[in-house]
Amino acid sequence: MSLVVHKTKADKTADAVIYALLTLFALLALFPLYYVFIVSVTPYIEVMRNGGFLIWPEQFTLDAYKEIFRSPRIPQALKITVFITVVGTLLNMVVTTLLAYPLSKKFVPGRNFILMALVFTMMFSGGIIPLYIMVRSLGLYDTVWAMVIPGMVSTFNLLIVKTYFENLPAEVEEAAKVDGCGDLSTLFRIVLPLSAPIMATIGLFYGVTHWNEYFKGIFYLSDKSLMPMQVVLRSMIQSPNVSTELSLNSLALDTLPPETIKMAVVVVATLPLMIIYPFLQKYFVKGALLGSVKG
Repeated sequence: MSLVVHKTKADKTADAVIYALLTLFALLALFPLYYVFIVSVTPYIEVMRNGGFLIWPEQFTLDAYKEIFRSPRIPQALKITVFITVVGTLLNMVVTTLLAYPLSKKFVPGRNFILMALVFTMMFSGGIIPLYIMVRSLGLYDTVWAMVIPGMVSTFNLLIVKTYFENLPAEVEEAAKVDGCGDLSTLFRIVLPLSAPIMATIGLFYGVTHWNEYFKGIFYLSDKSLMPMQVVLRSMIQSPNVSTELSLNSLALDTLPPETIKMAVVVVATLPLMIIYPFLQKYFVKGALLGSVKG
């Protein structure tokens, strides 16, 4: 028996208003990104002719992108950012999973104490200075690993994964152990394939954090060749001379003013995440809901 819901005229009007407001808010959120992209591919003369504001340019140019990729700093910064994102996310996922799985089992000795200690770190920390001293004492200062190892496990993400593991049917793991699987074999062959949504969600959390890494870059690095993309972008925006900061040919700035180059760098720093996110969105929504609500 199917239930058909008939909406009244008032319901339809309310839905139309809600959809209109959501569309408006989406456009307001997307317009700054759209404007940055448009300015980066528009000749600056046309931008200024329109008072610095335009919706659709008459001419398109990719000169700004050609120039920034001729710069030695942007490709190097992209390499560093991709490295810390890929390697850092993999290490985060491995350590978080190996810690969350045993903590999801109530029979593990000392489980409650470990959970209390982990939750304690969410509220209190030693501060920036002790963390800086620890990084230097471990020999991580001015190395790319200073961007990866400190903060390898997020307590928030760990608790989400632990809760998700607790919600999995216990009978599946029991059947695997009856068939002779050990704990690690059960984790990698049974639990993880069933946990694709939460793994994709947590991987996205960690990946976005690494890609947007800024604080560790200015705090632990002094070598410019190790600076990630966000730090280079910040230095470029603050610098009065973009050509010097990015090691660009000064002749290029005769036709490409600093504002156009800055917009192009912003697009390069933002675009990869915008491309990847739609492919993970369905896992992101499902994993966030199942991992945060225990049923």
